[in-house]
Amino acid sequence: MQGAFVASNRNVTSHSNRAILHVDMDAFYASVEQHDDPGLKGKPVIVGGTGGRGVVAAASYEVRKYGVHSAMPMREALERCPHAVCVPPRMRRYQQVSRQVFGVFHEFTPQVEGLSLDEAFLDVTDSLTLLGAADSEGVGPPPPARTPPRAA
Repeated sequence: MQGAFVASNRNVTSHSNRAILHVDMDAFYASVEQHDDPGLKGKPVIVGGTGGRGVVAAASYEVRKYGVHSAMPMREALERCPHAVCVPPRMRRYQQVSRQVFGVFHEFTPQVEGLSLDEAFLDVTDSLTLLGAADSEGVGPPPPARTPPRAA
């Protein structure tokens, strides 16, 4: 899911020699929709209810340039971008993808505090000791090798 993560040096906080990473997967629901349906890639996608009082749950990067954003009334969003593709939310799918992503977080630290399906704090203090810190270009040692799941 291209662009799903927003992480930078400003999101790493050190208090009392602790390193805390804040991960916010921007446009998460819309990114999942674009991942699952390649026909939506590059298109302005709005995830949300289309009823009379529907609101935007997520807005893809392509639709944001029209001023569409989360929590906006759907009617206003469609006025700003009439050619947007509206997709109803699929919460079970977002939960499934979120569990997968959080599984990756747990490969780096057991100390993961989820705030929502698409946001978490990771205490990576011990990971830095184990794996080493990133260099000045933000590139550190390779992540631990993943073991492929065994066939049942």
